[in-house]
Amino acid sequence: MTSEPPERPEPPGERGAPVGRRIFLGTLGLGALGVLAAPTLQRGLEAFLGSAADKDPTGLTGLLPNGGGFRYYSVAASVPHKNATDYRLTVDGLVDHPASYTLADLRALPQTRMVKDVQCVTGWRVPGTPFEGVRLSRLLDAAGVRAKAGAVRFSCFDGTYTESLTLDQARRADVLVALRMQDKDLEHAHGGPVRLYVAPMYFYKSAKWLSGITVTEDVHPGYWEDRGYDVDAWVGRSNGRDDAPTS
Repeated sequence: MTSEPPERPEPPGERGAPVGRRIFLGTLGLGALGVLAAPTLQRGLEAFLGSAADKDPTGLTGLLPNGGGFRYYSVAASVPHKNATDYRLTVDGLVDHPASYTLADLRALPQTRMVKDVQCVTGWRVPGTPFEGVRLSRLLDAAGVRAKAGAVRFSCFDGTYTESLTLDQARRADVLVALRMQDKDLEHAHGGPVRLYVAPMYFYKSAKWLSGITVTEDVHPGYWEDRGYDVDAWVGRSNGRDDAPTS
């Protein structure tokens, strides 16, 4: 997809024009259908909400659950679609060997699968979610991180979102450059074809539509940290929340 800080940013989603009552009620009706319908209809609803959220600057679709329990958040008015033909992930900054990976390159590397709960700082949780991908530490080791490095900054091909981790956090075994979620290739609405997955932290740290990994000297606060969220986002130990840990 919070005692709380004095100022809490709204759930991800851009402000936009007011939504008409008919559209609002119709969208709520679709949300209810996703809860009650058979799995086939739920998958159709999930696809619909993912597509709608990609074109929804109001953020309304991010308030509705779908069959999988996730909310669809984007902070950009629209996000380009990438595939095996045009996707690239760059690794640069304070490294000896900058690199550019295609989707095929990433798929050819050893893959790690883990199953953890996903916890959003806005309150929703999806238990037992499988993620699979390349450990971020593997890409950092291949790049040759320089001695003065202390952090990693992540950029996304939506052109807006950023995130950061300390170098120690980035090297954890439960931090992935994820290619698959729920045992299928990452869909666009879930941040595909490649996203970051930081298992022990709130889900805003798991940046969608990942396109750049830049090794830096210091931590650069990300998009939501600039708007009030904690930079160190451990589930249950940050943002004024007491959620059960995800790992």
